[in-house]
Amino acid sequence: MKFTIDRETLLKPLQAVAGVVERRQTLPILSNVLISVNGKKLSMTATDLEVEMVTHSMLNADETGEITLPARKFLDICRALPDQAKIEMVAEQERLVIRSGKSRFVLATLPVKDFPNLGAIKGACEFSVPQKALKRVIERTQFAMAQQDVRYYLNGLMLELGKNRIRVVATDGHRLALCDLEADLKGADQQQVIIPRKGVVELARLLDDVETPVAVSLGSNHIRFTTDTLSFTSKLVDGRFPDYQHVVPQGGSNIVIAERDPLKQALVRASILSNEKYRSISFQMSKGSVRILARNPEQEEAEEEVAVDYKGKGLDIGFNASYMLDALSAVTTEQARLSMTDANSCCLVEGVGDTSCKYVVMPMRL
Repeated sequence: MKFTIDRETLLKPLQAVAGVVERRQTLPILSNVLISVNGKKLSMTATDLEVEMVTHSMLNADETGEITLPARKFLDICRALPDQAKIEMVAEQERLVIRSGKSRFVLATLPVKDFPNLGAIKGACEFSVPQKALKRVIERTQFAMAQQDVRYYLNGLMLELGKNRIRVVATDGHRLALCDLEADLKGADQQQVIIPRKGVVELARLLDDVETPVAVSLGSNHIRFTTDTLSFTSKLVDGRFPDYQHVVPQGGSNIVIAERDPLKQALVRASILSNEKYRSISFQMSKGSVRILARNPEQEEAEEEVAVDYKGKGLDIGFNASYMLDALSAVTTEQARLSMTDANSCCLVEGVGDTSCKYVVMPMRL
């Protein structure tokens, strides 16, 4: 196998697949990237057995062959070469020789037959959605996923297929994020699946901010996302997601409508002096304003006051400042609506005029 390729053509897809490779692997082959050449098509594959990434590029050559290379070393070599460089790769027995200008590198390879292949997804449910829309709902919910929780089904993002929509939900038990995406799912079964955290993070990184569709294939154990240039496959979490619908408050009697940015900035400033461990802040609501108070064990205090549209009775309620900031940051409208029943109830955060996404933050005892 021998071919020449431009550095720029090779580098971007190589960076994408290398993101899947873990630095510490139990199997040596998982540290490698599989390079396949078939005619004028170059494919690169990396996997950690939980997720798999395949990218596709076009070649000027007409070659056929496969080889596996150490992913990190290969990427570092390509990054270090000058812009506009031509890279020649020649497979020789159990080595790959890389030449560019007066530079020469020889990399060891591992047998292609040892490289794992997730293969086709059996009995898949298939549909497509715009990349931009899918990227948006993932970015507006993924922050609420748990990290290394013993309840492993919370360490991921739940996709729920409905009749004409996809619902994305994440929760860590203290807050919840939910977004709906309109989609034509004719023939698709209504079901729930959980994508693991790593798959979610990689997918958000890979999707482009374009209207071009991404094809989704959903099987019993895997989900695959395919565009013109790449294919990304993730295992699904074998678990049952909690009944999130009972968590979302309905019809809170105390409603605050605030300009999102001033409220968010006041929260940022007040949280500087909040308890570093618990990040607790207090919202004191009265007609026309919200006072935000923070205290810490050193007896330091911060106080902010924000003018809002609030006509309810006086209410004092505590929140984790980071959780409330994450929810307000995910709101895309200029105004945010905060709905509560009392000091012991969850707060529902929404954008005014945008009902597609909802955020729930649990109260804290102060």
